[in-house]
Amino acid sequence: MSVLAQAAVVEEKDAAFTFRKVIVEEPRGDEVLVRMVATGICATDAHVQHQHLPAPLPAILGHEGAGVVERVGQTVTHLKPGDHVVLSYHSCGHCKPCLSSHAAYCDHVWETNFAGARLDGSVGVRAKDGADLHAHFFGQSSFSTYALAHARNTIKVPDDLPLELLGPLGCGFQTGAGAVLNALAVGVGASLVVFGAGAVGLAAIMAAAVVDATTIIAIDVNAERLDLALELGATDVINAREVSDVAAAIRGVVPRGVEYVLDTSGRKENLEAGISALAAMGRFGFVAFNGNSGAVVDASRLSVGQQLLGIIQGDAVSALMIPELIGLYRKGRFPFDRLIRFYDFADINQAFEDAGAGRVIKAVLRFGPRPPDYSPHL
Repeated sequence: MSVLAQAAVVEEKDAAFTFRKVIVEEPRGDEVLVRMVATGICATDAHVQHQHLPAPLPAILGHEGAGVVERVGQTVTHLKPGDHVVLSYHSCGHCKPCLSSHAAYCDHVWETNFAGARLDGSVGVRAKDGADLHAHFFGQSSFSTYALAHARNTIKVPDDLPLELLGPLGCGFQTGAGAVLNALAVGVGASLVVFGAGAVGLAAIMAAAVVDATTIIAIDVNAERLDLALELGATDVINAREVSDVAAAIRGVVPRGVEYVLDTSGRKENLEAGISALAAMGRFGFVAFNGNSGAVVDASRLSVGQQLLGIIQGDAVSALMIPELIGLYRKGRFPFDRLIRFYDFADINQAFEDAGAGRVIKAVLRFGPRPPDYSPHL
């Protein structure tokens, strides 16, 4: 049985979100219908809105969803109606990266997350007025009161925690924490620089504190965020606006150079500074460089064992990483709730404006309670 939902849609490049009534199909055998409770806003949503990532429009975006299972397909056995879930990135489940526990690097990462359709080309969401519409963004399109997700990217979470907090664990917080814990494998006593004290960068700093890295340097231009970074585990901060040579400032803290660098900003200047501050055999990970960033490095500067590593989703297996981060949160060691500001779903455009202007670290949209007499079924 299909359901009627309200979705925020980007109609064309640079357009504001508009609300449209949409019809969400009955879940197929391997799909899950989720009533959304909240969803985070991520920079990737804005990149598609402005077509820096050329996913097809008009589309329902959103990929940090949290909600309650409404119905499951007949082959889904690990979930049932009423379960609390977080939605994460999607993958095919059959290629070599997927089968080797690196699904974030799925051979079909574009088709499963950005193509606006299922892998077979069909779309399980349509506009009520019959207009063309793309969905299945990251296998969820969570800017909607109901989302059609897949068994692979729907992660059951405990029902004794506020569900509205948990959505960003599916992307932003997972990316930052996973970059440190998985992709870079920062260890006890290590030195780490994090460029960018946004949601991803602060999650990385918290994760570095969890593994007892000795030196954790946060770099940003926002003094308030740097103060927060110190509260969340950074041992040192550098305001890039206040120094003429960021690499020299880093080496002022760690003279031999740092063992790990993580860039979350996508700024080419940080590639230059990070490489200059990298110790022999150091590793530089990045999550945001793209073809338009102009981030280029002379390979000879990596000649003493240094490595550059592109990182997607923290190289995390979401079904393992999300419960791990929740466990750390319960112990007070990963207080991601301090990064969140809530907005009503109706205020999505204001939330995007505030996020883009740096007025909020992690904006989360809340859908509000379902009226007791409401029936979405068609």
